[in-house]
Amino acid sequence: MNYTTLITGTILIALFSWYYSVKYGRYHGIPRFFSFESIFILVVLNLKTWFHNPFSTLQLASWICLISSAYMGITGFLLLWKRGNPIKNLENTTVLVRSNLYRFIRHPLYSSLLLIGTGVMLKYPAPLQIALGMVNIIALYFTAKIEEKELIEKFGDEYSEYMKETKMFIPFVI
Repeated sequence: MNYTTLITGTILIALFSWYYSVKYGRYHGIPRFFSFESIFILVVLNLKTWFHNPFSTLQLASWICLISSAYMGITGFLLLWKRGNPIKNLENTTVLVRSNLYRFIRHPLYSSLLLIGTGVMLKYPAPLQIALGMVNIIALYFTAKIEEKELIEKFGDEYSEYMKETKMFIPFVI
C-alpha cells in the first residue's frame, strides 16, 4: 500500500468530516469518518483485483452491491437536495424527506455506503478486508444512531414517528 496515498486520503476524509459535520456540532461525522476511511482503505487494498476473474460469483455479487450503491446514493442525494430544502449543504436540510427511498428507509445514503463497502470488500475478501468491512458496518450503525438523536432534536415528534414507520438501512428488514 502506498503510504502517501493513505495519508493524503485520510487527511482529506478528516477535513471533509470536520467541515460538513463536526464543525457544526453534528457529531455523527465522527463515526462516519471511520466508515469513509474503511472504504477508502478497502479500495486501495483491492484496486489490483478489481477486474480479476470478472464473472466469478464474488465479482458478480460485488458489482450488484456497487451498482445498487450508486443508485441509492445518487437517488438519496438528489431527494435530499430537491425536497430537503438544505441551507448551504446537504447536512443542513430544513424539511424531513419522507418520499421515494425515504418512505422505506431513513438512511439511504448510509445504505449506499454499506453497499459500497461490502461491494469493494467482496473484490478480494481476505481477513483484513473482511475486518475493514465490519468496521464500515459498525461505524455506519453508530453514525445513524447519533444522527437520529440529532434529527429528533431538530424535527421532534415528526422524526420520532418517522422512525416507527421506516427501517434504518434495508427496507422491511432493518
